[in-house]
Amino acid sequence: MALDLPLIWGFVLAIGVMMYVLLDGFDLGVGMLTFLARSDEERNMMTATIEPVWDGNETWLIIGGGGLFAAFPLAYAIIMPAFYLPVLIMLAALIFRGVAFEFRHKAVRPNTRRFWNGAFLGGSATAAFSQGLMLGGMIQGINVEGGAFAGGAFDWLTPFSVLVGLAVVIGYLMLGACWLVLKTEDDLFLRARNWARLSLAGVAISFLAVSLATLAIDPSVGERWGFSMTHIDFAKLLPLSPAPLAGMFFCAWLWRDLSMNPGTGRAPDWRPYLLAAGIFLSGYVGIGLSLYPYIVPFEYTLWEAAARDNALAFMLVGAAIMLPIILLYTAFVYRLFWGKVKPGDGYHA
Repeated sequence: MALDLPLIWGFVLAIGVMMYVLLDGFDLGVGMLTFLARSDEERNMMTATIEPVWDGNETWLIIGGGGLFAAFPLAYAIIMPAFYLPVLIMLAALIFRGVAFEFRHKAVRPNTRRFWNGAFLGGSATAAFSQGLMLGGMIQGINVEGGAFAGGAFDWLTPFSVLVGLAVVIGYLMLGACWLVLKTEDDLFLRARNWARLSLAGVAISFLAVSLATLAIDPSVGERWGFSMTHIDFAKLLPLSPAPLAGMFFCAWLWRDLSMNPGTGRAPDWRPYLLAAGIFLSGYVGIGLSLYPYIVPFEYTLWEAAARDNALAFMLVGAAIMLPIILLYTAFVYRLFWGKVKPGDGYHA
């Protein structure tokens, strides 16, 4: 029986993008939350929680972009011109953020330190918002003619994409706050729980708004879920309902954990982050169900945009070797640096 190579590669890309969202999402969230730090020492503790892993997290972005280029060249040739500006803004923000991460420790003068702290915060927020703009632009569809992008340079900038951008920012704040719950103690730990609870409320509202707006973006999306202006087709809705129901369940469970009294048998500190990841995963699956089988919504399917089977098979051998190595290395690093940060942890020149 022949392997469905385009579908396998679509699954590989989906895993790569999801890993990037879950891992780089929390360190972008921590970067944005440094705005709420009460002192340089507290800010240093926050950045110390991501210092051993933040650059490795971005490996998954390379896997996603490189995999799209190699496995689905037609999709890459359409998507990249459609999102040149937000992609460049995101990459510039990530580079500037990385420079600021190092330079903020070197700064001696207060004004210089404030500048690099602001650059780290601004780079994190800009990268997160840019990713949301691209996601929104993908969901709303790309103007394609003759196998090439035929739209304008700012087609991606719409009220819907801005809404999705804000939702991604709020979601990353939730991931970052839950990561701080896992990695910090005392006052910062308590405040991180409050940040996580507030951002969770924002996530619930924004996810609902994005879901309703997505159903109105293209009639085929509403048809996929069994929604129309006049009726609901439960025969279509019920098989897909586990994804949104799981998201609602994880939201309620996370709210319960974050609302427990920390002094009387609170939930394990690792569970909020896993529940936040579950919320993201349910939303990710929901988007996948809305767009499948398109890789260029709503123009080209996985099979229409894929490279030749011999090329996909050749690359799959390399992916089968490298992906387990990357996963094992990632697990090793997180295991090595497991535990709470203490005052004075972090960068040392």
